[in-house]
Formats: sequence, C-alpha cells, structure tokens
Amino acid sequence: MPVNLLGRNVLTLDDLSPPEIRYLLRLAADLKAAKQAGTEVPRLVRKNIALIFEKDSTRTRSGFEVAAYDQGAHVSYIGPSGSHIGHKESMKDTARVLGRMYDAIEYRGFGQHQVEQLATYAGVPVYNGLTNEDHPTQILADFMTMREFTHKHLSDVTVTFVGEGRDNVAKSLAIGAAKVGMDIRIASPKALWPDEQFCAHVRELAERNGGQFRLDVDVEKCVEGTDFVYTDVWLSMGEDESGWAERIALLTPYRVTRALMQATGNSYTKFMHCLPAFHDDSTEVGARVARDYGIDCMEVTDEVFESEASIVFDQAENRMHTIKAILVATLGN
Repeated sequence: MPVNLLGRNVLTLDDLSPPEIRYLLRLAADLKAAKQAGTEVPRLVRKNIALIFEKDSTRTRSGFEVAAYDQGAHVSYIGPSGSHIGHKESMKDTARVLGRMYDAIEYRGFGQHQVEQLATYAGVPVYNGLTNEDHPTQILADFMTMREFTHKHLSDVTVTFVGEGRDNVAKSLAIGAAKVGMDIRIASPKALWPDEQFCAHVRELAERNGGQFRLDVDVEKCVEGTDFVYTDVWLSMGEDESGWAERIALLTPYRVTRALMQATGNSYTKFMHCLPAFHDDSTEVGARVARDYGIDCMEVTDEVFESEASIVFDQAENRMHTIKAILVATLGN
C-alpha cells in the first residue's frame, strides 16, 4: 500500500507504522544522495515553519534549519525567551496563533503534553524535536545510520542501549526498534528501568513485528553479539544537580569502555551516542564533574568515543537528512 504522510504529525514513533518508518528512511537516503550529488529538488518553496525551542539545541535546530533551507522553506526560530508560551499565553492559544501563520511547527521542550496540545490545536503538522518523554527524530537518524554501517536488514539488527533505561532516547529507541523487528536490549540499573506499562507495550510491538525486547541489569550479557552499543548522557538537561552523585554512582558500571565493546564478541560492533557526550573533561560540565567526582568521563570513555567504532558524527549528520524526509513527506508539493 502506498505511503502518504501529507499533513501528518510526528510526535512519537508510535504515530508511524513500520512501513511509514521504512518509507521515511528510504526518502532520507534519497535526499542525502541528491544533496551530495548537487541534484536536490526543492519541494517546500514558500512554506513557513515555526521552530519552538524551550530547550537549547545544536543538532535539532541545525537539522531543521538546514533541511528547510535546502528544500526552499523559511523558518522562524523561537527560543527559550522568545515567546509568551507558559508565561502570558497558553500552549493552546499559541498553537491557534501559529497555526494561522505557519505551514508546520516544530517543538523542543519539556512535557509530551505540550507538543500534543500544539498538534491538537494548530491545524498544521507538528513535529517533536525532543520532549522529556520522547525523541522520534533522533531515532529515525539512528536507524538511517545503522543501515549505512551494516549489510543487515534492520529486522536482523541487534542494538543494546546502555545506561538509564527510562531515558527518552532509550524509550524511543525501544519503540522504534520493536516496530521494525529488531532485537532491542536495554542494560540499566533496576532503579532506572522504564515502568512495566511501557515494557508491556514494547513487548507487544516486538511480538507483532518479529522483534525481541530484553531489559536486564547485566550489561556484559546484554551486549553479547550486539551490532550497535548505544548510550546517552547520564545528566539530563535541566536536571537538579543535587541528584548527580547518586546518578553517577548508579551508572558508572554502565560506562561504555573498550572492555565493554570487546565483550560484544563482535569485531564489527559500532558505538552510537545522540550527543552531546561527556567523554572527557574539556567542557564546563565535564570539568566540574571531574573536579567534584574524580572521573574524567561519564557515559563513554574518550578512547571509545574517538575510536574507529564510533559513528556518532554520522548520526549527527543524519539528523538533518531524516528531518528533511519528515518535512518533505508531510509538507511537500
């Protein structure tokens, strides 16, 4: 059956069927090839897109802006202090204003209910650039990157997320992987596992689509035979620093090291991270953690991050190509 995403929202990968996910990945690959060849055809001329960022960003903002520009669209960036949202105007009212001016709206912020309100009242396609609960555009880029670094079909791929199991990237990865039939594993301290309702949902998706889902505290067993080891920051944006000591203590055994990569038993295993990554002490946060907690890295060692196994910058680039696919599929002429 032909895929038609015109006018659709992308708030979570639960919004997309497996064929729709695969369609977006094929479209992203075609758009990437066209950009590299200099043959890209703009399909969003005279389109206007509002980019709402209640959380700062590098990859998401750049991805949307460059994707829109390449396709002939114009964007308006509305930063953390650039609107009345939540202060003088509700999200419901904001949605009804912006929906009359723009052809689509991207939102990067806090609760999932905010982006859902936008989608309910805007009357134009709304895209989730990140919420506390979900990060769908990231996972599409991850799947695109996996396809570039393995000869396998996605349904034959094994990916292990290592770290906080209730992290928005871990949960989005689990949903997406289950939808396309992957073997998805999450290695996490039990105190940081996602809730049982979520796990039941992922198991049901995996069973329906021929995939597998595993949640375990044993990180070395989880990574055995995996094709991709994936991790994310231990300290989320805006998180209260009072909880850092406990979080670091919980997650230190789940740091991605050279030894953990070797524990896969697969010499082709690649390392993935959605970035930014605290792999050394060269940032303000990294230096503070090194000073206060005596560690020179958090979720991944610099050795692994800078190794040939690391494909993190391919993931970063592919954010733009998959975002472009979403824009073209939902807005394109």
